[in-house]
Amino acid sequence: MGNLIKVLTRDIDHNGGNFFLDFENAQPSLSEKVVWEKVNQVLTEAQVILEELQGYTGAGEEIRQAIQSPSEEGVQERAWSAVLPLVTKLKTFYEFSHKLEGSLRCLLDVLTGPDAPPTQQLENKQALARQFALILHFTLRFDELKMTIPAIQNDFSYYRRTISRMRINNMRADADEVNNELANRMSLFYASATPMLKTLSDATSKFVSDNRDVPIESTTDCLSTMACVCKVMLETPEYRSRFTSDETVLFCLRVMVGVIILYDHVHPAGAFVKTSNIDMKGCIRVLREQPASSVEVLLDALRYTTKHLNDDTTPKQIRNMLQPN
Repeated sequence: MGNLIKVLTRDIDHNGGNFFLDFENAQPSLSEKVVWEKVNQVLTEAQVILEELQGYTGAGEEIRQAIQSPSEEGVQERAWSAVLPLVTKLKTFYEFSHKLEGSLRCLLDVLTGPDAPPTQQLENKQALARQFALILHFTLRFDELKMTIPAIQNDFSYYRRTISRMRINNMRADADEVNNELANRMSLFYASATPMLKTLSDATSKFVSDNRDVPIESTTDCLSTMACVCKVMLETPEYRSRFTSDETVLFCLRVMVGVIILYDHVHPAGAFVKTSNIDMKGCIRVLREQPASSVEVLLDALRYTTKHLNDDTTPKQIRNMLQPN
């Protein structure tokens, strides 16, 4: 099983997550290769998407001047010229979310297959499990960045207002225009505080509803096992020391939070109930033990993007543990 390292000395929860998942070096076996190569194309593009988002500066100044000087044609043209390429980027980001959704479903098909229990699937198909983790890591990173860039919604709102005005005045946009239906979908996407995470949550729920022949436990056990594996690797010095980079620690934290959120959206009772297969107290404790600057956004993700945290079935201790400092 390659770089798999059994954690034989611990009695870990009750969902069988007693193995080390090699997030740094797992390579695809022959049986994983076809799916791995397909997903890898999307993950390669994901790096470009993050770089584009990190470099997104917005057209705030041009838009401000255009609003202040509505009758000055030159000012209006400068604002329009500044916004157009940005809207093209926003369209690319939105369209990429569908590629990511397709990759997630592709991996879930394999990792929840009937040929072995979910724990064994993750254990035996580490390269695909790593890709699943990379998707979650990208998703949370994208959403973290998006929350720091209010210009995204401002730019798109200006674009829509200007296009609408051009149509009313029968003016040509002279651009690869985003049609109204697509613009509506993009507006809904960017209106979410965490658009990529919402996409994955909806996709996971749809995967379950579309595959009635696959027990829901196959999906939820896959997610809970991944959460458990991340928690164990983070809280066990022997295994945490095997990470060759501090970035892997943050990677594990993001993945753990991502699978908790997906689990909470898919499982009827959610992740926080006492009978949950995820040790939520342990996961929150692991987060709290990290530097606040690196995990506050992840704690916020648990506070504000989960589905069942505020249910009556959530133990008071867990709610208290997630209270902001």
